[in-house]
Amino acid sequence: MTDLPGRRPPPTPDGAPTFRQRLDNLRHLGRLIQQIWRTSPGLTAASIGLRLIAALQPIAVLYAAKLIVDEVVYLSGVAAPGPGVIDWWEAGLLNTIALYLLLELGLVLVNDVIGRATGLVDSILSELHSNQVSVELMAHAARLDLMHFESAEYQDRLERARRQAAGRNALLSQLFGQAQDMITVLTLAAGLFVYAPWLILLLPLSFIPSIWGETRFNTMAYMVSRWRTPERRELEYLRYIGASAETAKEIKLFGLGSFLIERFRRLAQGIFLENRRIAILRNSWGAVFAAIATLAYYAAYAFIVWRTVTGEFTIGDLAFLSGSFLRLNGLFQKILLGFTQIAGQSMYLDDLFSFFEIEPTVLAPAQPKPFPSPIRQGIRFENVGFRYPETDGWVIRNLSFTLAAGETLALVGENGAGKTTIVKLLARLYDPSEGRITVDGTDLRDMAPGDIHAHLGVIFQDFIRYSFTARDNIGVGRIEDGADQARIDLAAEQSLADGVIRRLPRGYDQQLGRLFKQGRDLSGGEWQKIAIARSYMRDAELIILDEPTAALDAKAEAEVFARFKGLASGKTAVIISHRFSTVRMADRILVLEHGAILEAGTHEELVARQGRYAELFELQAAGYR
Repeated sequence: MTDLPGRRPPPTPDGAPTFRQRLDNLRHLGRLIQQIWRTSPGLTAASIGLRLIAALQPIAVLYAAKLIVDEVVYLSGVAAPGPGVIDWWEAGLLNTIALYLLLELGLVLVNDVIGRATGLVDSILSELHSNQVSVELMAHAARLDLMHFESAEYQDRLERARRQAAGRNALLSQLFGQAQDMITVLTLAAGLFVYAPWLILLLPLSFIPSIWGETRFNTMAYMVSRWRTPERRELEYLRYIGASAETAKEIKLFGLGSFLIERFRRLAQGIFLENRRIAILRNSWGAVFAAIATLAYYAAYAFIVWRTVTGEFTIGDLAFLSGSFLRLNGLFQKILLGFTQIAGQSMYLDDLFSFFEIEPTVLAPAQPKPFPSPIRQGIRFENVGFRYPETDGWVIRNLSFTLAAGETLALVGENGAGKTTIVKLLARLYDPSEGRITVDGTDLRDMAPGDIHAHLGVIFQDFIRYSFTARDNIGVGRIEDGADQARIDLAAEQSLADGVIRRLPRGYDQQLGRLFKQGRDLSGGEWQKIAIARSYMRDAELIILDEPTAALDAKAEAEVFARFKGLASGKTAVIISHRFSTVRMADRILVLEHGAILEAGTHEELVARQGRYAELFELQAAGYR
C-alpha cells in the first residue's frame, strides 16, 4: 500500500505543466471533437446548429426591449385619445408597441424551445460519447501487454484514464457553449461599439484578474488530483475489501473492520484537506476578482446614465447599452474563464489520450507464420533469459529444454523459481529478453499473439469467477462458439462441471456469483471445474495448467486428472503444481530453482536420485503419514 497522508509534501504549481505544455495539451481538444463527431455526426451537427441560433438571441431580445422602451417613452408624450385601451387601440397608437411585444415574446419562446432542445441533444450525445470512450478504452486496454497491467505506474495511468472516460462529458457542452458565447459577444460588442466604443476598454479590467486566478487554481487542483492517484486507487481498494462478499468472512474473523475504516478515513482526510485548501483559496480570491468586475460595470453604467441625462442617449439606448455591457461583462468573463477551465480540462484529457498513446510491445510481425496445428515436433526453449521491465534481476537465465509433441511436462519448484514466468513466455504474454522459444522450429515472435492464444488452453489458479450465467462462464473459453450448446455440454462433461450445473436451480441459465440479483455462488472446487471447462472449450493444441486443482479435494482431484489424462492424449501439456499427486502423472518433470533447471526426469527417476525433488516429495508425503 501507499504511504499515508502527511509523509509527502503536497505538490505546488512550480512543478505544474509549463505554458508550452499547456498549449500542447490543447491539441487533445481536437481529438475530443473528432471523437464526439464519430460518436454521432447527426447529433453533433444538431447541437452546433441550435447553439448558432441561440447565440443571436440575446442581441435580438435586448434590441426589442430598447424598441419597446423608446415606444413607451414616445407614447407617454402623446395626447390620450381616451381613457381606455380600446380608445388607444382604435386610434392605432398601440399597433407598433404590440408588434414589438409580440416580437420579444416570440424571441423568448423560441429561446426556451431551443434551450430545451439543446439540453436534450447534449444529454443524449453526452451519454453516447461516454459509452464510446469506455468502449475505446476497453478496446485499447485489450491490445496492451500483460506488463502494462503488472506495473503500478501503468495501473495509475489506467485509473486516471478510466476516471476521465466518465468524467469529461461536461467538457462537451462547455466547448460548444464557448463557441455560442463567442458569437453572442461579437454581436453585442458590435452594438456597443456603435454607441460607445471606449466602454469595451473597461472589460479587460473585470476579467483579467479572474483569468489569472482560475488558471492557477485549476493547475493546483490538477496537480493534487494527479499526485494523489495512488492514494485514490488505495481508497477504492479499501472500499472494495471493506464491503465485499468475497472478503466478508476474513474481515469479520480477523476483526479488520475498524482497521480498514481508520485507514480509509486517514487517506480520505488527507485528500479532503488538500481539496478544501484549494477551494478556500479559489473562492476567497474569486470574491475579490468579482468585486473588481462589479466596479468596472458600474463605472460604465454611470457613464451611460450621464449620457442619457444629457440627451445623447434615449431611455431605450440606456436599457440596451446597460444590458449589453452587463451581458458582455459576464460573457467575457465566462468565455475567458471557460478557456482557462478548458485548458485545465485539457490536462485531464491528457490523462485519457496519453493512455491511448501507450503502444503494445508484443506485436504480430508484418507477415505472421501460423501456429502449427497439430504440433508435430515440439516446443524448444533455447538459452532463454527474461527479466521483467524496469527491473535488474533475471527471473530465468540460460534456460534450455524441449517439450516434445504429445508430452505432458510438469514444472516443480518453490515460489519465485520461474514457473509462472515460463508459462507467460510460452503463451507469448511476454517476449524473452534473450534467447528464443520455438514451436516446430518456428519462433513464437514470428507468430501473431492472437493466433498463439487461440491454440492454447490455459487454466490459472487465480482464474476469473465471472458474474455471468453458467453457460457464459464456460462459453467465454471459446467466445466464437459461445452459443454452441453441444460444445458447452461436452466441455462441462469433460471437466466434471456438468454435475455442478445439474444442481443449480436454473441449470445453464443460472446467474453465478453474488454480485447480481438471484445469483448463486459456488464453492472453490465447483468454480474450478467451471474454469477447467473453459479450457476444454478450446480443444487446444497446447494445454497449460497452473495449479489447476488447488481448490479441489483429493477425490475430485483424482477424478479431474483421470479425465484429463484421457482427454490430453495426443496433446502437449504443461502442468504447474505443488501437489505431487498431480505432478507424478506427467511424462517428465523439471525441477526449477532460481530460474534454472536443477533436475529433470520422471517421478520415479527423480525419487531414486535422492535430490531436491525427492526431498520435496518426502516433505509433502510425511504430512500424510
